[in-house]
Amino acid sequence: MSDDLLTVSGLSAGYGDSLVLEDISLAVPGGQSLAVLGRNGMGKSTLLLALMGHLKPRHGTILWRGEDITRLPPDRRVQMGLGWVPQGREVFPSLTVDEHLVIATRKGHWTRDAVYAQFPQLADRRRNLGRELSGGEQQMLAIGRTLMTNPKLLMLDEPLEGLAPVIVHDIAARIRKLMAEQGLTIILVEQHTRFALGLTEQVMVLERGRVAYAGPSAALRDDVAALDRLVGMRSLRDREHPVPPPRIS
Repeated sequence: MSDDLLTVSGLSAGYGDSLVLEDISLAVPGGQSLAVLGRNGMGKSTLLLALMGHLKPRHGTILWRGEDITRLPPDRRVQMGLGWVPQGREVFPSLTVDEHLVIATRKGHWTRDAVYAQFPQLADRRRNLGRELSGGEQQMLAIGRTLMTNPKLLMLDEPLEGLAPVIVHDIAARIRKLMAEQGLTIILVEQHTRFALGLTEQVMVLERGRVAYAGPSAALRDDVAALDRLVGMRSLRDREHPVPPPRIS
């Protein structure tokens, strides 16, 4: 029996008459991590939408622990252990931090106390409304809310997007800590290429909706020419503004 939590075969998906993803295949073993990279508009977020059931595939199959979930709705996928932190955070402006966590609660390791221990800033802001939080606090809340569903697979869509450098460093460190201490299986879509490659074990690069590269993250991280060819100026930007290693007590 395969050790893969998630297996995708020949997945094609899009919007209306437009095909965004074509013939995507990947496998993510339990406890492992995958970075999904590529220029803007190459289908990275579309892939996560399809994996979560928010976008119906045109072709292909999605297996979760060997079970076909291709046609299952998003709520069933959450119940089975898939967790998704969407791009843009999607925090409810009129709910408190605590209310965000309560409505996402599923039985398991992750409780409100566990989330507050992981993100102490949220504990201090538990009575504040979503609209009263900073961008970094909203991102912490989006991750914490997803953790409250007690996922086996955590999919993060651009978690560092739009954050100030000091907050980028903190959020990056928290994600590293989650992987190191909790052994979560991770799929990470991220613009900070060097960070993504340093965090994950495997990488897949999308180009025009197809897989342009797949292999070990370390190998691509060390291949500057391939990075510049596949992701362009992002690799150059990362060399100028790297995300440093985390320092968390």
